Amino acid sequence: MIWNTMMGTSILSIPWGIKQAGFTSGIILILLMGILTLYCCYRVVKSRQMIPLIDTSNWEFPDVCKYYFGSFGQWSSLLFSMISLVGAMVVYWVLMSNFLFNTGKFIYNYVHDINVTDIVPGTNGSNKVICPSAASGHLPQNRSVVFSADNITGFTLFEKWWDKSQTVPFYLIAVLLPMLNLKSPSFFAKFNVLGTVSVVYLVFLVTVKAAHTGIHLEFNWFTENEFFVPEFRILFPQLTGVLTLAFFIHNCVITLLQNNRNQENNVRDLSIAYFLVGLTYLYVGVIIFASFPSPPLSKECIEQNFLDNFPSDDIMSFVARIFLLFQMMTVYPLLGYLARVQLLRQFFGNAYPSLFHVLALNLAIVGAGVVMARFYPNIGGIIRYSGATCGLAFVFVYPSLIYMISLHRAGQLTWPALITHIFIILLGLANLIAQFLL
Repeated sequence: MIWNTMMGTSILSIPWGIKQAGFTSGIILILLMGILTLYCCYRVVKSRQMIPLIDTSNWEFPDVCKYYFGSFGQWSSLLFSMISLVGAMVVYWVLMSNFLFNTGKFIYNYVHDINVTDIVPGTNGSNKVICPSAASGHLPQNRSVVFSADNITGFTLFEKWWDKSQTVPFYLIAVLLPMLNLKSPSFFAKFNVLGTVSVVYLVFLVTVKAAHTGIHLEFNWFTENEFFVPEFRILFPQLTGVLTLAFFIHNCVITLLQNNRNQENNVRDLSIAYFLVGLTYLYVGVIIFASFPSPPLSKECIEQNFLDNFPSDDIMSFVARIFLLFQMMTVYPLLGYLARVQLLRQFFGNAYPSLFHVLALNLAIVGAGVVMARFYPNIGGIIRYSGATCGLAFVFVYPSLIYMISLHRAGQLTWPALITHIFIILLGLANLIAQFLL
């Protein structure tokens, strides 16, 4: 359950993050961030047990923050929780627009028997890999193709009304906004298994593609060229920002573990879940990066969503986008429900005070998604900014501060514990600052 919940959209940006960090340092950072976030998550799970003389069995982590920091802890934890939820929903909207666009494009070309030849730089053959960024400076987004078809006017009209950023993000409103206004999204929770199926299929896709392309790594330090693979890059904080959200489950881990039949196994189950998540990220990230055909392409061509490196007429990528599109369309209302419950219950004492309140909140959230899909459809950037921001509070600061305060009150705080947890807080602060500097 924890693995399924934690595995999200970040997996699509891990190969891009490894490119930004460098191959060797990228692998090391995934391992270190996995260990660090696991420890901080462990501190969240144990935080309730360190409060004496009070029944905390029904408390969530914001309740613990309120106990230690008063109203500031309550409202600040709400703020950062909303950042994580809305940030995830914005990423979902950008990706759903991307997947819907490519799916519609594939279906239209197939139905109308349009022969599409990408002029975006890429490899040849049935398992083609493309470099969209190489053409972005001089080609319109939807006109990076030449085609052979009788009805050229129809194709041009389709391109006009089926644009990745101009029109498709708005089409999603008609489907998803009514879903967000439902009082209970329990129907969509039944489709949670789609998340597992999507991730398993992505692993299968990555394996098959790598088997066809082979491994392309060149570590020759003395003859550097455009195909040279750096083992370390100064842009590595961009990966740590992505990983903060990729390993983020701290604001709901207590709720998830409450359903565990054997509560004494919580730490074991949490550790296993983090191990599996880290292993999945490592496998997908390393395999995509290592098998990316360089030459003839450069590793710099790896996109923030690695599925964009496969053309829209690729069958396996089409299936992956279909899986992910339906998964995200079922998860999106659940995220909206969590945001509604946390925000409106704090302000009005009721998760559904009226249709007007709910509609106003949902319009604001949907509007943020549409604006980002229209003007800043960079999921890697959105993930790392929101991840580093909400992670500063829930991953690094609050768990460490609460642990130090509880030890101090019990007279058990030692210098090694103090120095270690201050260092963790400083790492979180540096992680956030670095996102805006690089």
